[in-house]
Amino acid sequence: MSEPVRHASPARFGLTEPRSEEALRGLGLWADRRPADGSEPVLAALSRSPDPDLALRGLERLHAVADWDALSVALHQDEVVRGRLLAVLGSSTALSDFLVVNPDRWRSLTEEVDVSLELPDGAVLRTEYRAKLLLVAANDLAHVVEPTLPFVPYDTVAAQLSDLAVSALRASLTLAAKRVNGADRCRLAVIAMGKCGANELNYVSDVDVVFVAEGDLGVATRLASTMMQIAGQSCFEVDAALRPEGKAGALVRTLDGHASYYQKWARTWEFQALLKARPVAGDAELGQAYLDVVRPYVWTAAERENFVEDVQAMRRRVEDHVPSGLADRELKLGRGGLRDVEFAVQLLQLVHGRSDEELRIQATTAALAALGRGGYVGRNDAADFGRSYRFLRTLEHRLQLQRLLRTHLFPADDDVTALRWLARSIGLHADGRKSEGQVLLAEFRKHANQVRRLHEKLFYRPLLQSVAGVPTEALRLTTKEAVARLAALGYTSPEGALRHIQALTHGVSRRARIQGALLPVLLDLFAGTPDADGGLLAYRKVSEALAETPWYLRLLRDEGAVVERLAVLLGTSRFVPDLLVRAPEVLRLLADTEALVGRDPHAVGNPLRSAVARYDDLTRAVAAARSLRRHEMLRIAAADLLGFMPLETVCVSLSEVWVAVLQSALDAAVRAAGEPVAALAVIGMGRLGGHELGYGSDADVMFVCRPFDGVSDAEAAKWASGVVENIRRLLGAPSQDPPLQVDADLRPEGRQGPLVRTLDSYRAYYRQWAEIWEKQALLRARFIAGDASLGAEFEELIEPLRYPASGLDAASVREIRRIKARVDAERLPRGADPSTHTKLGRGGLADVEWTVQLLQLQHAGAVPDLRTPSTMAAMAAAVEAGLLAADDAAALTAAWNLATHARNAVTLVRGKASDQLPTSGRDLVAVASVMGYPPGGDPGEFLEEYRRTTRRARAVAERVFYGEGL
Repeated sequence: MSEPVRHASPARFGLTEPRSEEALRGLGLWADRRPADGSEPVLAALSRSPDPDLALRGLERLHAVADWDALSVALHQDEVVRGRLLAVLGSSTALSDFLVVNPDRWRSLTEEVDVSLELPDGAVLRTEYRAKLLLVAANDLAHVVEPTLPFVPYDTVAAQLSDLAVSALRASLTLAAKRVNGADRCRLAVIAMGKCGANELNYVSDVDVVFVAEGDLGVATRLASTMMQIAGQSCFEVDAALRPEGKAGALVRTLDGHASYYQKWARTWEFQALLKARPVAGDAELGQAYLDVVRPYVWTAAERENFVEDVQAMRRRVEDHVPSGLADRELKLGRGGLRDVEFAVQLLQLVHGRSDEELRIQATTAALAALGRGGYVGRNDAADFGRSYRFLRTLEHRLQLQRLLRTHLFPADDDVTALRWLARSIGLHADGRKSEGQVLLAEFRKHANQVRRLHEKLFYRPLLQSVAGVPTEALRLTTKEAVARLAALGYTSPEGALRHIQALTHGVSRRARIQGALLPVLLDLFAGTPDADGGLLAYRKVSEALAETPWYLRLLRDEGAVVERLAVLLGTSRFVPDLLVRAPEVLRLLADTEALVGRDPHAVGNPLRSAVARYDDLTRAVAAARSLRRHEMLRIAAADLLGFMPLETVCVSLSEVWVAVLQSALDAAVRAAGEPVAALAVIGMGRLGGHELGYGSDADVMFVCRPFDGVSDAEAAKWASGVVENIRRLLGAPSQDPPLQVDADLRPEGRQGPLVRTLDSYRAYYRQWAEIWEKQALLRARFIAGDASLGAEFEELIEPLRYPASGLDAASVREIRRIKARVDAERLPRGADPSTHTKLGRGGLADVEWTVQLLQLQHAGAVPDLRTPSTMAAMAAAVEAGLLAADDAAALTAAWNLATHARNAVTLVRGKASDQLPTSGRDLVAVASVMGYPPGGDPGEFLEEYRRTTRRARAVAERVFYGEGL
């Protein structure tokens, strides 16, 4: 029984025109309403062509003029010919026309790609050039039609097109020399610029050149002009507008003429253009001499004033000239287009290539890869940028191949036919949900958006301006020169600084390269801080400690603000570096001022409490609390040192962090202690109670418990004491972090008394034994952790003590004054300067606080607004009640704020708590800097202001605290 006849339609092969079947029959590819025997491979290939209808029309035209029998055999039997020919016919009407006019040229499609142009007698340059172009395009496109054929990368195609252009320039110059009389009286070198110079030419593009000559310049000019004319008529336009003075300048210049121009008159963009200069034709020795002359100017261009800003402005001008309606479709000049990649890469090359010769590469993709290897661009960013650039360039190539016209315009969103053709030409297919055109649109937008994002990230990177500002000679110094430069910058130990630099940049690793790019900037930045040597040392320690943290150097490279702010922190503070090593994640916050300053200071402890609550094990819970405290303290310190956080926010934030640590530790300790037998509350005292903690402050607290029903006071106190001892032990364990001392010395009987008392025990003690100083200490008592109802009861218990209804009698006032006088006489450390001791010195914190607290003890019973643990709030209430003159309050407030700020500054600068201001040396310079005094000024002005402010406060304290009006 015979096999049934299979019926098919040409539509099965992507053919949509009504006469497709007729055309196929005429070519012998169709018979009896089905593919002719053996024609399936040809028709399948035809269906994969970017435009099957266009390819079929091309075959029809060749059928009429070519040796069709030979061509048909090749189509059926030779996969290379089939893939190359059908790809070209379905992609380019211009190349189809060339094949029809030159019908035997299809045979060249069997050849390896060779772009050298050797013109035998009678050969026409135009024809030979177009034939080579056909071969490059056919090889480029073939894999789309025959997927088993090799894919040719964009870089290879661009290099082949560039080599073809160079070959054409050489052929044109040879032909010109035959036409110009006396051509032997001059030497002429042709320098390729732009895409040809960079080996990344398009299918259709002007070829930018510059001419350099020696000898008879008149002859050289005629020779160059004739060469341009021949090439222009045969191959492509030759554009010499990038020469000195542009179109207004001489077409040909001598070597000295070029050198003089670039030395005196060249603008920033001209050095950017020279980045891609490459001798390609004519006198090779002269061409190399030209490069030797101009290259030094290229690699010092970044030193020019406003260089980075000029390049950035130039890119914006180019973008501004794109018609607004076409900006999103302009592949070359629009936002997210090819120029975004090229400008970013060239700017990075010009800035960093001064010191790194591996960046002195002409091709964009190769330069981008080198920037990635060297660490100047993140690996992922370099890879993404490169992929997107190649994608956009491939689109550009396909669009230009259609008619061999210079175009960079992506099809409109509603041009379904053009989108489908372009998608198929680059091998994109429908995915079941989207058509080929929709897939292409999505890819195009993805790549354009990615290009724009990376362009803005790299091209406008603040660090570029900083690096560009470093003189080129400072980037590559001998050891002797480096020591001299470091000394000139203000490093007191330049030899030591050089050792740090060498340690950071030693070797050829990517890390060393990134450090090499960062350090010139950092050295200048550290030089502007109070302690350049200490800053560089700290930077080395931090870098070595974070060497295996993958994002550390990437962050510094990509975020100029981080580098600048880190330099300030490390060159000012010895408090920051150790914390930074243990909490490096805070570095990321330096890029975002809002994130660094953070949330409402009263809520700063909430995340810490939530995180620690997840741990059941007491040791791990306390370790987590300490880790989170470290993070918050570093964040607060950084914001403070950089001037982003006001004093009140600093104090409240530090206090709330301590409260959160105590609350978290207490909760964890209670969970670890088994079934609780009592309620337990923590009462904040001193600065903690007043929301006035500094960086070096201990946590002054008292602990109160209340037994549950059926539990004795002794059992409750014993259980609660065990919980508290665990908290104090774990929080106070030695660590690299700032100490966490829980100080309970303000409890009844001080260190001799029990660590925890029941509420009834406190009541009994205070009723019988409370002294005036204890009542004064209770002014700052506030519930901070544990059982809230118990805390409220404690506060209610002490109300009559700290806010006596009838105020103080004369004896109590005398006792407070006596105690204060004794503190002044005995507590000031030996050798301390009373004029600059922030706590106990004249007009310091103690003077202000004792004055305010005496007013509270005397009048809070009658003035409810005085019932606050806050010094500043109580002072404001005293003014409002008429108990303190506004001028006196202003003097006390100024002194308290200045002393508190200065005390914090000393801790930040020295890395350890101290109440004594430095009076000379780098520490004084650093403290003055933290206090807002300009760098380079006289730090003695800060000391004078401090003494002046505290003298006024001392005078008020002596009058109000010791006066008769109380």
